[in-house]
Amino acid sequence: MPGYSMKNALLKFGSFVLLLAPLGCKTSSPAATQATTAEEWTPKKADKWFRSRVWANGLKLNVQESVDKVEFAKQYAANKAAWDKAFAYFRDTNLEELPVGKYPIDGDNVFAAVTDNPTKEYADTKWESHRKYIDMQYVVRGAEKMGQVPLASATVTKPYDEARDVANYSAEGPQYEAKPGTIYIFFPQDVHRPNIKAPGFDKDKKVVVKVRVAQ
Repeated sequence: MPGYSMKNALLKFGSFVLLLAPLGCKTSSPAATQATTAEEWTPKKADKWFRSRVWANGLKLNVQESVDKVEFAKQYAANKAAWDKAFAYFRDTNLEELPVGKYPIDGDNVFAAVTDNPTKEYADTKWESHRKYIDMQYVVRGAEKMGQVPLASATVTKPYDEARDVANYSAEGPQYEAKPGTIYIFFPQDVHRPNIKAPGFDKDKKVVVKVRVAQ
């Protein structure tokens, strides 16, 4: 029958189109999705995220304004579980009573080191950076100054030592007075100079939490 033949042909054509449709669809690979997500962190968006304090999870301490907010947002998004454990450690641990030593938080991904030492004259400190781990430096008691400059503006004086995860530099840059209440976060592109003597303080107790860099 002509009507039946036409109907049958249309059904076959529709099935053919449906079979071809998936071939024309493009799906994003996980890598592409991750890259797109990373590109979405504009300075404005990262600043808004930073000020929302969604990363703090109830932590009352502040993160210093000099932090690279875009990198902070990217690293937190890429490794949220590790960052949440790091901030929870600051929130839930009695840092005043914590003895000097090293403390595992999440295996090799997150760990803490507690020191209680005299601070140093500027000339006796060094500019440094790390590749494997991000520094979260917090002065529990006392005070010290910390310098910070972009990696691009520093000159290497001692090449990167993989075993110690450190390189040293010569540089000129601002110094911040670190006191209780504020965490300083240094990413691999942040050359920093900690342990500088602050006026009126000869020593400080400090906790440095190391968070593995998300690749």
